[in-house]
Amino acid sequence: MVGVDGLLPLPWIESVLRRTLQSQHAHALLLHGPQGIGQFELALTIAQAWLCEAADTPARPCGVCASCRLVQAHSHPDLLVLLPEALQEPLGWAAADSDDGGSERASKAKQPSKEIKVEAVRAAVNFAQTTSARGRAKVVVLHPAERMNGVSANTLLKTLEEPPGVARFVLSCAAPDALLPTIRSRCQGVALALPPTEQAGEWLAAQGVADPAVLLAAAGGQPQEALDWARQGIAAAAWLRLPALVAQGSAAGFGTWPLARVVDALQKLCHDAACVAAGAAPRYFPAESVRAGADPAALHAWMRELNRVARHAEHPWNAGLMAESLVQQGQRALAIVGAKGRAPRNTSVHSGA
Repeated sequence: MVGVDGLLPLPWIESVLRRTLQSQHAHALLLHGPQGIGQFELALTIAQAWLCEAADTPARPCGVCASCRLVQAHSHPDLLVLLPEALQEPLGWAAADSDDGGSERASKAKQPSKEIKVEAVRAAVNFAQTTSARGRAKVVVLHPAERMNGVSANTLLKTLEEPPGVARFVLSCAAPDALLPTIRSRCQGVALALPPTEQAGEWLAAQGVADPAVLLAAAGGQPQEALDWARQGIAAAAWLRLPALVAQGSAAGFGTWPLARVVDALQKLCHDAACVAAGAAPRYFPAESVRAGADPAALHAWMRELNRVARHAEHPWNAGLMAESLVQQGQRALAIVGAKGRAPRNTSVHSGA
């Protein structure tokens, strides 16, 4: 599959791309499925195919025509990519066309918004209503669609209902139920699934990831997430050591991980320990690394505290102290129930900032 500007070709979405281009009958598509499997890349490739100026062929996008090269250079006049501020730089689509000097620098000093703001949606609607510069189409890619608030979604709704003649939209999301039903009903749905484990593991190995099966399981089967972890220095060996370290009450295995990443790892360990306690197979860690015999009630209390911290991830916690507190509660929760029936537990751990 033709990549889009340095975005890694994802072999598992090749068949989805071809099926979608062949079966597309609506002016708006809604790609939905788990995160970390290539939603954004697929949306961009569909947009590139719609704008491709090569002769009609199943191989579109061709990747070499003038239009494809403009998409790859992020400069196609008929393509608008709409992202929350917080995702623009990580995805390589940071706005670079502002001449607003001081106010632009002041805005960057603030925490980037994780929402798709109504002003940006209004600009996208205006963009869709203008004449196509190259005569193929006007394409808006909106990712992730669940980041629109109610006002933003209602602003887009009218255009989705009565689009201009050459306007097309690709929306992608991991939580379609979070969208307005009227948004969903005006889009042709394209469901995405986790890629086959073997194919995803081979892709990760080709990117230089050591022990890809371990990190792929750790990321819940989402290969792009696993690749991000590897690039951030999270190795498979370190992941495999975490259950034993938490059982010992040690937070050393997390090093300088961001608190949100620590909480995510502990949630996965708690989930797997609960599975093992119930006689089921773990999902994120190898079965041999998760101790059996933990107290389900203590695990439930630990998960409740982890969920509480996760909901307030933007709070200025002392990350080191918070991680130690959560690991200590995890140590109590993972303790094997003794002969007298229950392991000691604390159901009311609330660490301060």
